[in-house]
Amino acid sequence: MLTITKQKGKHFMKFSDLFKDSNDINEKSVVGFSSFAVMVLFATADIVTGFFGTDLVINEFIYNSFLIITLGSFGIAEAGKIFGGKKGGDEELG
Repeated sequence: MLTITKQKGKHFMKFSDLFKDSNDINEKSVVGFSSFAVMVLFATADIVTGFFGTDLVINEFIYNSFLIITLGSFGIAEAGKIFGGKKGGDEELG
């Protein structure tokens, strides 16, 4: 299980616990959310620079890469939920 530290009524998880096999966090969702946050920052920066009359030049390849990562991460996470995902008694394939 994850090591959760209590500090003044708040629960904190160690950063190193994210990389363990036995955690409660879906890493694919974390990557998808991070990619989505970068896309939102791009959009916000584009709106702000457009308001001041300058164009924000973002390579379309970079934006599309973040789009594919976002859709892929959330799609894989949802497919994992639909088709079984992690279960307590899963055996390692090998």
